[in-house]
Amino acid sequence: MRPSHIAVTAALLASLSFVATPAGRTEPDASESFYPSLIAAYHGVEPLAASSRDDRSGGIKEDIPSKYAARYSQWKTEFLSTEAGRNQWASYQSNPHFTLTISISRENAEGATTGKYKWNDAGQLVAATITLGARIDEGYPNPIYFPVMNSLVPTETSNRIDGDTLAATKIAHEFGHVNRTNKVDSAVYQLQGQLIPQYNKIFLTNGRNENDPRLIEMVQKIGGTPVQIWEDREYWGEANAMVYLRDRFTEESMRCPLFSKIRHSVDLYAKNYEPRFLEIARATPSRKVCGWP
Repeated sequence: MRPSHIAVTAALLASLSFVATPAGRTEPDASESFYPSLIAAYHGVEPLAASSRDDRSGGIKEDIPSKYAARYSQWKTEFLSTEAGRNQWASYQSNPHFTLTISISRENAEGATTGKYKWNDAGQLVAATITLGARIDEGYPNPIYFPVMNSLVPTETSNRIDGDTLAATKIAHEFGHVNRTNKVDSAVYQLQGQLIPQYNKIFLTNGRNENDPRLIEMVQKIGGTPVQIWEDREYWGEANAMVYLRDRFTEESMRCPLFSKIRHSVDLYAKNYEPRFLEIARATPSRKVCGWP
């Protein structure tokens, strides 16, 4: 691990919020998400992930207040202007065994979050909810966890990307979370939700010693430290956002500056995850990878 990434990781560990988990609880509630602060700044509070009854209605349910309908329609149209957006939307719209709810909230206005996952008794994901902020056409998340969305920050030398495209990129990021959660082991995902608060409680009271045997045992069970788990999830969301931008900007004069900015942030903060972004860069129609190796 390079010095710059070591410093970033240390800062993220130190910034983990801590809320005590009451005795006897098996699921943390929404206030006990233990997000690193840089993720919380964009996603807000994570909706509770919980095993529940099968939701048999299926398809996409859009729960959009009338006062937000016009702007949501513009964002949706922009997302569906790409092949990736259309394909992903259609895959959930036509799935009778999975219900994707999309809603808009005034809370966390410039961010978005995905959660309220439900699994059936067979461990299959049957429902999820994407909650969009009412102003997701504004605001740019930090580059550490969000190198793709941050690439849209306007500069003096770059063309300004309009708000609808920014909003659609955020929607693509949230679809990336659903896509990924649909593929992971449900038991492991739910165990992570149970043990991450316990890990952080110990970590914040043992002098921040990652070599504590109790923490090492938890890491083995859940597949990584909390920071590693959160960053893996976010970079899957960002990978899907990059797929959207790849399809949205077919002209190299627009796509290459974005891809170069993405690579710069990935190189600084997410080097271990570079392959998932590089694969997308190499899949551009022109095969020009725009600054990627």
